[in-house]
Amino acid sequence: MLQHLITHGEDLRMVPTDHDQLTTAVQNLREELQALPKGTDAARTRVLARWTGIGLLSLGDYHDAREYLHRALDLATASGNTQAVIATELNLADAYRYTGETQTADALYRKALDDARSKHPELVDFALQHLGKHLMEQGNLLPARAHLQEALRLRTAKGDAGLIESTQAALDRVELLISHASADTAAPTGGDTEAAQWSRRWTSWLQSRTTARTPAGWEEGFPALRNAVRDLTAHERVHPRHLRDQSFPVELLAGMAEEAEKALAADGYLHNGKWNAAVGEAANRFAGQADLAAVVARSTGLEVEQPHTGVYIAYLEEGQFLDFHVDEFGFGEANLILCLKHERLAAAPTVSCTVFINADGYLECDLAPGDCVVFDGALTPHGRTPLGAGESVILVSFGFRARDQAPRTVAHLPPVPL
Repeated sequence: MLQHLITHGEDLRMVPTDHDQLTTAVQNLREELQALPKGTDAARTRVLARWTGIGLLSLGDYHDAREYLHRALDLATASGNTQAVIATELNLADAYRYTGETQTADALYRKALDDARSKHPELVDFALQHLGKHLMEQGNLLPARAHLQEALRLRTAKGDAGLIESTQAALDRVELLISHASADTAAPTGGDTEAAQWSRRWTSWLQSRTTARTPAGWEEGFPALRNAVRDLTAHERVHPRHLRDQSFPVELLAGMAEEAEKALAADGYLHNGKWNAAVGEAANRFAGQADLAAVVARSTGLEVEQPHTGVYIAYLEEGQFLDFHVDEFGFGEANLILCLKHERLAAAPTVSCTVFINADGYLECDLAPGDCVVFDGALTPHGRTPLGAGESVILVSFGFRARDQAPRTVAHLPPVPL
């Protein structure tokens, strides 16, 4: 109806191709809508209201746009036209996003995507595209990329060149933002350098006094660590929690496990005594669909953004372990480690565990596939005990930034003990 008068600007938001022509066309729709006689087909009223709202949104008249889109949504809901409900929810979510009301927008986008997956698969690519752009604007780049990649696959299958071009443009933008974020991390500021040095000094101090290699000595040696660890972990934003029965989709976990094994075999690299590999499409898809930020918030009370980084981790050889350390601040205020695979001998006397040190002592978490543990890696000393004979472990680790909280600074944290 107005498609020829609307395009997308450099920020990927809707703008007029010709402002005057779109203004005139929208005014004509408003007049037609107002002049409709009683008894007019509700579907016609809904279509006019929806396109009036879309046109006003493109013109920057967000308040009136929302009024018309709410009217169109009410009519679609009353008629039972679920396809129209989904389409209008996406437009209304855009209207809220454009005015910065991100929580309302997010709820509408996710409802539309859920409804599309369950009722109208032909609309899933549209819902993924809208939600992906919303996540990108919020800085949630990994899940944004996952949504847009899925949208691109669906649109490529449809063969619609215009839709493919639109999604590719959004995907190009998010990839650019990810590369910029990586460059920023690779070139730290003076404050970041100070934080990195603080983390390394704490790690050195921990490893000079205890080790994950020999659990037999933990109880005896812990009193010498207690006060320092208590001072450190008092600043945690997340206390370690072993989460079971999260009901993550089995097919997504299997996809990540397969991707992890291939990535580790092809591009794995040793880091601090363990194997690491970059996450790929399967992990991004999982991050986008499992709503990991909600998992963290429900289990810890800390509101976080969707994960901004991730890595596959593997322990594959007998005796392999990860010594106690604290992460650098860049990984975020919350970490989630999810077990993808843990093979062991049935009669093994010991099993390798993720382990933490807190003010009460050592906490071991034996993660089964599908289990995860949430913690604050920058302030909670953590590691992994040695693998036994015939044992192997594959994990994926995601990092989260706290929402609406000031970044950490070394000035407010305890210095390394002398």
